[in-house]
Amino acid sequence: MSGLRVLFAGESWIKHTIHMKGFDQFHNTEYEEGAGEFLAALDREGFRVTYVRGHEISARFPRSAAELDEFDVVVLSDIGSNSFLLPDETFLRSERSANRLAVLRDWTRAGGGLVMIGGYMSFTGIEGKARFGMTPLADVLPVRMLDHDDRIEESAGVKADFDEPAHPVLGGTPAEWPPLLGYNRVVAKPDATTVARAGDDPLLVVGPAGEGRSVAFASDLAPHWAPPEFVGWPHYQRLWASILGWAAGA
Repeated sequence: MSGLRVLFAGESWIKHTIHMKGFDQFHNTEYEEGAGEFLAALDREGFRVTYVRGHEISARFPRSAAELDEFDVVVLSDIGSNSFLLPDETFLRSERSANRLAVLRDWTRAGGGLVMIGGYMSFTGIEGKARFGMTPLADVLPVRMLDHDDRIEESAGVKADFDEPAHPVLGGTPAEWPPLLGYNRVVAKPDATTVARAGDDPLLVVGPAGEGRSVAFASDLAPHWAPPEFVGWPHYQRLWASILGWAAGA
C-alpha cells in the first residue's frame, strides 16, 4: 500500500482562553493539532498525505470529482459538516457553490474510499452540532446517525469486542485493542459489517458505497478518547494503514 494517496481533513482547533487572576484578567489564543502520531504513522507507511486543517477547508477542500480523483481515500476526523457546507463565498457573500459533501458522496459511489473517524465533531457530535446525518454524506457512510448528541463517555475505559476478528480491514492486527475512553454512538446499516463493537454499539463498521467503500471508526485517533495506551500501541500504525488501505480498495 506504499504510495497510497490520502486526503485527511480535520483534527485542528483554536483555543481562546480567559485567565482570571483576582481583579484582573487576560486572554490568550492557541492553535493545536491532534493528529500528530496518526500522520506520522501514515508517513512511516509511505502514504502520500495531503492535510487540510479545519480552518483551511473552506479554501482547500476539493469542490469537484476531478480534484478528488487526485486521492485514493478521503479521511474526515473531528470536523463538523458546517465547515464543508458553508464556504466563504456562500456564507459571506451569498454566492452559489458546490455542495462538497454531495461531491464527496458521488465520488465515493464512483469508486472512492471514505473513512470517518469519531470525535466531538464527527457523526452527530456534541450537542448535535456535527450533524452529518442531515447531509448527503449520510448516504454513503456505513452507519446511521442519531438525531441528538451521540457521545458515549467511558472514563473507566471500554473494551472492544470483535465480531469479525479476521476481517481484512484489521490487517492481521490483534483483536484486542487497549481500552478506549469514549465513542460516538451509531447504528450499522443492514448491508454493512460490524467488525468491532463496544457492548451493543458499533466501533468499527465497513460497507459498500456503490463502487466504492466506506468505513466508520466511531472512536478517536488521539486523546482524549484514544488514550496514550492506544496511540502508543505497537499495532496502531498497522491498524490505521489497513483501515485506509481497505477503504481505498488497496
